[in-house]
Amino acid sequence: MAQRCRELSERHITFIAEQKMFFVGTAVENGRVNISPKGMDSFLVLDNSRVAWLNVTGSGNETAAHVQRDARMTIMFCAFAGEPLILRLYGTAKVIHKNDSEWKSLFALFKPLPGARQIFDISIDLVQTSCGMAVPHFSYVADRELLSDWAAKKGDAGLKRYWEEKNQVSLDGIPTNIIEKNG
Repeated sequence: MAQRCRELSERHITFIAEQKMFFVGTAVENGRVNISPKGMDSFLVLDNSRVAWLNVTGSGNETAAHVQRDARMTIMFCAFAGEPLILRLYGTAKVIHKNDSEWKSLFALFKPLPGARQIFDISIDLVQTSCGMAVPHFSYVADRELLSDWAAKKGDAGLKRYWEEKNQVSLDGIPTNIIEKNG
């Protein structure tokens, strides 16, 4: 059943590498809780207590707004195939924008994705596993290319216009700083 530890084990790291998607949860004290599904081969284990994921342009920018106000983040992986397992990573996150000094070195570790707008660098303080026996089996068919195609078609100038229109504040009006930090 459930186990807790302070850092990722080799078994955890192997499990993460096999997953096609993960979920990110963030919240601020007086606002909505945001849970967001992620994929696109955008997650990296940097070491046993540090992970990062490359965030691409989407309809909102809740995670960036939340993390800049309250750095708490939970990442969850579920086994949809094979042996059941749920793996949660609890920690504190830092949002890194294109104009930040860490961007270049971290971005170089990822497969480039059209529409990349931020990297989240997470320091893990708790790893929790649970059984996952109620999570159904699903079959992976393929990644969807729609978001990458959309971002590539928009180009840099079009993405910047989209960020200005749709990504500057959260649902609760919290600034994301995307224009100021991404130029």
